[in-house]
Amino acid sequence: MPVQDPVVIAGCGPAGAVLALHLAHQGTPVLMLEREPALPIDLRASTFHPPTLEMLNDLGVAAPMIAKGLIVDRYQYRDRRTGEVAEFDMSVIADETLFPFRLQLEQYELTQLIARVLQGHADAELRYSHEVTGFRQDSQAVTVRVESPSGTEEIRASYLIGADGASSRVRKAAGIEFAGFTYREKFLVASTEFPLEEVFDNLSYVNYIADPEEWCVVLRTDKAWRVLWPTDPDCPDPSAYLSDAHLQERLRRLHDRNGDYDIRHRCIYDVHQRVAETYCKGRVALVGDACHINNPLGGMGMNGGIHDAVNLGAKLTDILRGRADPQQALALYDRQRRGLAVRFIQQHTIANKALMESTDPNVQRNRQRTLMEKAADPVKAKSFIMERAMINSVRESCAVA
Repeated sequence: MPVQDPVVIAGCGPAGAVLALHLAHQGTPVLMLEREPALPIDLRASTFHPPTLEMLNDLGVAAPMIAKGLIVDRYQYRDRRTGEVAEFDMSVIADETLFPFRLQLEQYELTQLIARVLQGHADAELRYSHEVTGFRQDSQAVTVRVESPSGTEEIRASYLIGADGASSRVRKAAGIEFAGFTYREKFLVASTEFPLEEVFDNLSYVNYIADPEEWCVVLRTDKAWRVLWPTDPDCPDPSAYLSDAHLQERLRRLHDRNGDYDIRHRCIYDVHQRVAETYCKGRVALVGDACHINNPLGGMGMNGGIHDAVNLGAKLTDILRGRADPQQALALYDRQRRGLAVRFIQQHTIANKALMESTDPNVQRNRQRTLMEKAADPVKAKSFIMERAMINSVRESCAVA
């Protein structure tokens, strides 16, 4: 029986866009509501892990992304004091995935690509400057309240999906708690076109650099180098970190070049570790940052959101085609994805940050020694990469019954 009421998706970030494409491919009518007047072009997540690329490949959008992005087949953990490098070669997982690499590409490239694919699609519509502000639901449908330039309107939906970010209006309207914490320190990010690969020996495109005084993450996208640092939580004016003087000083600690660095982009942001108490409530479900946020070390946030979207998309398709009981299918989505966010993404990102930021030289030395031992052993290296590439987590999630 054809689906009459569309699935309404609040937010056209990576998770919402992927879910919309997944459903449209299955012939399910989708209405995406984006509160901004156009898709944002900003520097957020930029790492796509192997299982994410596999999912995007199934949706027909991996190839153009790979053609545009930067393939990273090795990444490094560096000790700034000693110069030691633990390098992980992702070719060791070539027997496990079609994509034994990370793809470095700004997340907005994915959302813009999907928006173009969905243009003119018989089963998809994207409306800008439309924000979901509330809803009411019964056993048959969800009535979604929407604010737009033309005023307030109500839209009848088969399901409402909150893909509207960490401050999700859908989650709040559903009364779903967002348990967790916010770190005291903020993260500072700057991007530059200066060729760091020319001044550091054998520098990979993704690097985690440990230093008891100042750790940082240095990675390359298809457009520029990006550097992330922690900031002092006791700084009375965090906005001072965004000044030219401060950023030039911070970059010169990395490499003391003659002249100033060109700085293409700068931002400072709060860092959270939170997971929603449930991912589903009746005919309302959450994906991506609306239901889990974490620090960016390891690049697991956006990837986890895309994995949510593909998992939920399959279940909604089965529900709307009469192949699955709605309550049972959505409860399984919650068990598979929420349990994973708590067990894997949250634990690993917290542990990654704790190791990076330790000021104890012994902890740093032991960390580097352990990483170098793993990198030098093909069996241990493969196990490490399978975990960090999120291949294990996706498989474990799918195995949950």
